[in-house]
Amino acid sequence: MPPDQRLIPLFAAEEQQRLRALDVAFARFLAELDAQADGAWLLLAALLSRRVADGHLCLDLSLWQPLAEEQAWPAPWREAVANVLDEQRVPAWIGAGSDATPLVLEGTRLYLRRYWNHERQVAEAIRARLAQAHAAPAHLREQLARLFPGEASPDWPRIACALAARGAFTVITGGPGTGKTTTVVRLLGLLQTLRLRAGERPLRIRLAAPTGKAAARLQASIQGQLARLDVDEAARAAIPAQVDTLHRLLGARPDTRRFRHGAAHPLPLDVLVIDEASMVDLEMMSAVLAALPPSARLVLLGDKDQLSSVEAGAVLGDLCRRAEAGHYSQDTAAWLHGVSGDDVGAWTAADAQALDQQVVMLRHSHRFGADSGIGRLAQAVNAGDMSALRALLAAPRTDIAWMAHAAGQADLAELVLHGGGERFAADDQAPQGYRHYLELLRRERPATGAGEAAHEDWAHCVLDAFGRFQLLCALRRGDYGTEGLNRQIEDILGRARLIDPVHVWYEGRPVLVTRNDYNLGLMNGDVGVALTMPGEDGVPRLRVAFAAAGPSEGPDGARVRFVLPSRLGELETVYAMTVHKSQGSEFDSTALVLPAQDSGILTRELLYTGITRARRRFMLVGGERVVELAAQRLTLRHSGLRERLVAQ
Repeated sequence: MPPDQRLIPLFAAEEQQRLRALDVAFARFLAELDAQADGAWLLLAALLSRRVADGHLCLDLSLWQPLAEEQAWPAPWREAVANVLDEQRVPAWIGAGSDATPLVLEGTRLYLRRYWNHERQVAEAIRARLAQAHAAPAHLREQLARLFPGEASPDWPRIACALAARGAFTVITGGPGTGKTTTVVRLLGLLQTLRLRAGERPLRIRLAAPTGKAAARLQASIQGQLARLDVDEAARAAIPAQVDTLHRLLGARPDTRRFRHGAAHPLPLDVLVIDEASMVDLEMMSAVLAALPPSARLVLLGDKDQLSSVEAGAVLGDLCRRAEAGHYSQDTAAWLHGVSGDDVGAWTAADAQALDQQVVMLRHSHRFGADSGIGRLAQAVNAGDMSALRALLAAPRTDIAWMAHAAGQADLAELVLHGGGERFAADDQAPQGYRHYLELLRRERPATGAGEAAHEDWAHCVLDAFGRFQLLCALRRGDYGTEGLNRQIEDILGRARLIDPVHVWYEGRPVLVTRNDYNLGLMNGDVGVALTMPGEDGVPRLRVAFAAAGPSEGPDGARVRFVLPSRLGELETVYAMTVHKSQGSEFDSTALVLPAQDSGILTRELLYTGITRARRRFMLVGGERVVELAAQRLTLRHSGLRERLVAQ
């Protein structure tokens, strides 16, 4: 049977790597549904499939021409698409939403039906929450003054708490160290205090994050701050420290996209706080909103400037599109001044929208001071300020350094073993690479016959030491991707006699879980280290140690869980980790290794996210041209979510 002539351009596009095999297969399926459909529509459908894989929710047909020119699509293909768009006749498999067609065309936006449904559901759910009128609780002004004594105006954490106390939906965004977690702890104290003062039962509060690592970080932070919170003991006791992953919270059903909780079986809660919301994709946000009781409050925390979710959508980015300038109404400004004394007059706007009134941006970083190289580097990248970027990388500082590229094995070895120590300006603490945790593993190993507690303490120390330094990269494949770098690092550590990587599993091997395993209680993003542990029969065996602090902590309060390597499913060695996988994590020191050649995956958001994973030291490894191109390339994900949210 001869090939369908309409698909010939698609086969050529696949050979040119403009489309994937999956995109072409999708178009072939649609071609079989409608033998009369113009080949240009099949091309657009295949391109939509590719754009969704790249994180977009839709293909905006009004932008087809500049997109095609930017990507240098052949002129005959561009003309064919322009012709069918001018004719405004669509195939039978494209509908307006009311028919059960696989594609939906709404205005100029072409969607896969699944994402059209999710986007519409998310917008409707958020708009319904924004429309809920909450009177200012009694004692609000008094309690805000107690929690924020003597703070200057405008105090953005105080503003966030005030707005969240009156609304059913609030977004709190801010960069690293701006106090998002501190703010939410005060907010929970405020809400519980107001509730108890009203003579009602305590609020049922749940806390969640997209990954196990992010959940563990939030839990540790909340536990550390609760004791210092200035609220009555009854209110403090009603604030949970337990943080779940979103999958665990919703009751994910293994090997399906379905959850136990949904509209028919909502979550039993009054307040839900989600941290690291930039990592939450549209489909997950739709599931969360569907599972919330209508009266429940939802508070989202996150950094709007970080990388968006791996899956389609940029929900937090869409919600925070106007956060920088505030866009508060005069009514909101007057209300805030009345309950908190804050003056937000400089952040008001005539075109204020309902969503703007519940979005707060925290603007002062407590982690990075005015002299912080890391903080200034992140700001320069975020602003696309090339002159500031060059100046910061030109001379070594105690907290940032630049290596034009690892010229050879010696440069990479210096980075891997010692964290690139000699490239930083000297200070009182030398940088540490992977040598540190591997030497500690040997030096602190419990004596023969030591009990379980000693081995647990040892494993906890090893995990903590491993988390001090992390090498990050942008890609998975190639010499500068995780696969190539992990092989090179194993070779370096093996030649330094720090590991013995003769077999796949060896002592000291760090691994990253890449898929949720509900039977083991391990979540995507969890990191473990293989250690030799005494068996019950006295024979030493490898076990993989994972930090137990977080949503999977056992009832016995154990800080470490040990798992046989044979029981672990999908994972990878993690000396090198992609920036995407590092979201929700922080390390004392990081090194971000960029590829030698520019790539579309290198963006401003990727650079910013990589830089802000570091608490004390950051090294950038990459050519100047590659760095500058990345800093100037913004991630723009097409969607209609913001427009749906503000539609009248």
